[in-house]
Amino acid sequence: MKIVFIASKTSALLNFRGQLMQDIIAKGHEVIAIVPEDEADLEFKKIGVKKIILNFDKSSLSIIKTFKYYLGLKKILKSLKPDKVFSYTIKPVIFGSMAAYKAKVKEIYSLVCGLGYVYSVDTIKIKFLRKWCNYFYKKAFKYNDKVIFQNIDDLNELVSKHFLPQEKTALVNGSGVDLNLFKKNKLPQNKSFIMISRVIKEKGIREYFQAAKIIKTKYPEAQFTFIGAYDKSYKKDFLEIKKYIDDKIVKYVPESNEIAKYLSENDVFVLPTYYREGIPKTLLEATAMARPIITTYTPGCKVAVIEGVNGYFVRPRNVEDLVAKMELMLNNKNLQKMGNESYKICMQKFDIKLVNKDMMEIMKIN
Repeated sequence: MKIVFIASKTSALLNFRGQLMQDIIAKGHEVIAIVPEDEADLEFKKIGVKKIILNFDKSSLSIIKTFKYYLGLKKILKSLKPDKVFSYTIKPVIFGSMAAYKAKVKEIYSLVCGLGYVYSVDTIKIKFLRKWCNYFYKKAFKYNDKVIFQNIDDLNELVSKHFLPQEKTALVNGSGVDLNLFKKNKLPQNKSFIMISRVIKEKGIREYFQAAKIIKTKYPEAQFTFIGAYDKSYKKDFLEIKKYIDDKIVKYVPESNEIAKYLSENDVFVLPTYYREGIPKTLLEATAMARPIITTYTPGCKVAVIEGVNGYFVRPRNVEDLVAKMELMLNNKNLQKMGNESYKICMQKFDIKLVNKDMMEIMKIN
């Protein structure tokens, strides 16, 4: 079979779906990726995936550019004549599904990796975009054989709003985590916290940095690290946290390929997000490395934590609650035990072998 993956970012496709593509190829199938950036040639070659470049700006509101992207997808798919198409993130799901239908692709699958920024913010502009997404999601889902979700809340919400029928849905435990790359190890026990996310305020970055400042006044030995890609679209969000970085309250690391190394150097993983997550991959990586967790009881995050067993929940947008939970971690004599419980949860739910097996069963790839 010939299977086409449609993604909104080249590096993200390799990071989040690279192992899945390899597993499909290992079964004797051909995989082709349609991506917007011309990069990572060696990585694609290494895993045996053919790459086709189709430029588009995922954040652009231009109707003309968006229509060109749709036409480009339709032309490529008509030429390739794939057996299956798999898309994820908003624009590839919408326009990939529509283009695949018009190109008469036999089977169409989409993955909703969380409802994202459009469903997390309530500005006038975003409300307009949400209405646009609602309309086109409903249209695109009609053409899908299955729409795969990463958490039950998103699935139930879109079914209840009649975006698609229940029988067209499927559920997997996030993107999974490679336990050969993210290995269980002992905590350094150095009173350290780490947060990994994009520099977007809805991820809870403001709360993390403010809590770090408060904690360090009482526990000067406490250490804080933040790893996150800086997108110019969110310049205002970055400027809010820059003063804490300049004052050396929090160590800042831009995008890194050494996430496992940084996790191993810190005790507790923190993600006080109120963004509509699927299941954050960094959260899964932290559980794989046996880290206690502080996060919010929100869709996509609550599945990775059992309160008081492997971590604590904090109320969204609540610095005081975050400070309180950080203090509980700092004074916890059984921190390693909590970390071990995270690892158990990861083994049961989030091993990438289990997730990819489910994905291939849903997509009828034998």
